[in-house]
Amino acid sequence: MSLLKLGIPKGSLQESTIALFRKAGFAITVRSRSYFPDCDDPDIECMLIRAQEMSRYVEEGVLDCGLTGKDWIVENGSDVAEIAELKYAKSGPGKVRWVLAAPENGKIKSVKDLNGKRIATEAVNMTKIYLAKHKVKADVEFSWGATEVKPPVLADAIVEITETGSSLRDNKLAIIDTVMESSTRLIANKRAYAEPAKRQKMEEIAMLLQGAIAAETKVGLMMNVPKKKLAAVIAVLPALQKPTVSALSDEGWVDVNTIVDEALVRCLIPKLKAAGASGIVEYPLNKIIP
Repeated sequence: MSLLKLGIPKGSLQESTIALFRKAGFAITVRSRSYFPDCDDPDIECMLIRAQEMSRYVEEGVLDCGLTGKDWIVENGSDVAEIAELKYAKSGPGKVRWVLAAPENGKIKSVKDLNGKRIATEAVNMTKIYLAKHKVKADVEFSWGATEVKPPVLADAIVEITETGSSLRDNKLAIIDTVMESSTRLIANKRAYAEPAKRQKMEEIAMLLQGAIAAETKVGLMMNVPKKKLAAVIAVLPALQKPTVSALSDEGWVDVNTIVDEALVRCLIPKLKAAGASGIVEYPLNKIIP
């Protein structure tokens, strides 16, 4: 197989993407002023590309595959293969939203109020698709940045990406509607994806990345349990979990190993202790592969 040309999103997703690859087992190192990071996998050649442009370069075959948001695939109208949805963003697991926002105390309360108005956004095509769906005619202009400060003087409303909405609130803007929800996708050039060796490599990468994401909110628990109290301990564990029960050298005891949501652990451990478990160990996870 020739080198797999992989696009890593430069900018807001860069650090979280490299951290995710590290959890998946790939060490990617960015050198100062270089757009070609080193990867410890000899079959992969990396390149830093802005997420906004990634789908265009993948479609054209400059890159075999890359990571970008569904929003930029739509914005660019790119014809690419979507290998996997990867639910992570700049600040961690999850999705982002493109929202229509306008001044809090202004007259714009719905998309219908935008007829004949001006909208500033980085996602011009996405916004035009949204307006056409609602049969609204408005002037959509490209914003080079600092979009939140433009209403009401430079624009009547904006379409902007947000994870928490805090920046919009800070600029006295109210969210009117969600234009689109987006998550990161691993995408491929269709010709490269048709090559068996490259396709296998891409799907292996996707599996490992998804496994790393699945582990983000989970931890492992292992404990020693007297056989006579095993039923009581298992009853404490979340109903959907199927713990591994292993014999110990002491015939009266077993080892119980399971995976649980990290958010449950602070309540779960005292209950497990009360039910008879001892030697309880909580440990972090890198990947969960179904």
